[in-house]
Amino acid sequence: MTTGGERRAELQAGLARVRERVAAGCAAAGRSPSEICLVVVTKTHPASDVTTLADLGVTDVGENRDQEAAAKHAEVLAAGVTGLRWHFIGQLQTNKARSVARYADVVHSVDRVHLVTALGKAAHQVGREVECLVQVSLDGDTARGGCLLADLEEVAGAVVAADGLALRGVMAVAPLGEDPRGAFAVLPALRERLLAVDPRAGLVSAGMSGDLEAAIACGATHLRVGSAVLGARPALG
Repeated sequence: MTTGGERRAELQAGLARVRERVAAGCAAAGRSPSEICLVVVTKTHPASDVTTLADLGVTDVGENRDQEAAAKHAEVLAAGVTGLRWHFIGQLQTNKARSVARYADVVHSVDRVHLVTALGKAAHQVGREVECLVQVSLDGDTARGGCLLADLEEVAGAVVAADGLALRGVMAVAPLGEDPRGAFAVLPALRERLLAVDPRAGLVSAGMSGDLEAAIACGATHLRVGSAVLGARPALG
């Protein structure tokens, strides 16, 4: 059994390795690490990991499943940890929008107008402003989440028009089996398209544990990294 001290050391080492990779990736791309927000994805890991990460200086955490995220958010707050920014990054069903709007500061997976309507209504009802990234499908396979590239402005415009929401940028996942750098090459152009809709929408969420360097090279501002920091995910109970 891993003790609390051992787990803290594991997380600290994981963070250090990822931050070294970010620094190296930024150096290769001629960027500053200060331009990068590391979102540590804690799905299936316990709330105790989140509190430890916060103590180690992590400011942004990501979750994929509403049921797990809502419970973990409440447990972390009950432990006295405040000031974290919570990112919802998984595919989001409209019937979960009301719950997500209560705790998520940023939703990365906004990909259809119907979802925008539900999320905006929920955020307005609870008196919060939820920041939104429009998720795009880089290969046209919307089954994995993301709107078609041709629909980017339609979804983005719906976010801008919705009470309770703020358009902040674009999110993408590298298609399976493709070179991530080639896939991510379109991101700067997508960012420019969003900036034409709203000048505050310049964020680019791309890159995970296996392809963060490619994302940095293509202009990512937010990296969604889980296993490289936390290790293998425990099985869901």
